[in-house]
Amino acid sequence: MTLKSAETEAATWTFLTNHSHVLICIAKQPDIRLSEVARLVGIGERSVHRIVHDLESAGYLQVIKEGRRNVYKIDLDQPLRHPLEADNHVRAIITPVVKKSKVAK
Repeated sequence: MTLKSAETEAATWTFLTNHSHVLICIAKQPDIRLSEVARLVGIGERSVHRIVHDLESAGYLQVIKEGRRNVYKIDLDQPLRHPLEADNHVRAIITPVVKKSKVAK
């Protein structure tokens, strides 16, 4: 493997999922537009809408309509979904990553 292909391969995966990336964007800015989330995460807007729907359906996210905009509220006390992580809460992932930003409660 060449250095160039190793760099490319390293850039194709991350430790956190797109679901957590979307939550982090929302935690940093609860009134963020989903088009901006898509740009920041590097995925399509339809994917962001699907992820927001997933998170809302599972109780991790509440979508609040304010005029023509949506504001999002994260339930930081929800447990993480995977059995290996289930004894931790969303707060354990979100808070350290956005510690310099205000985390919406």
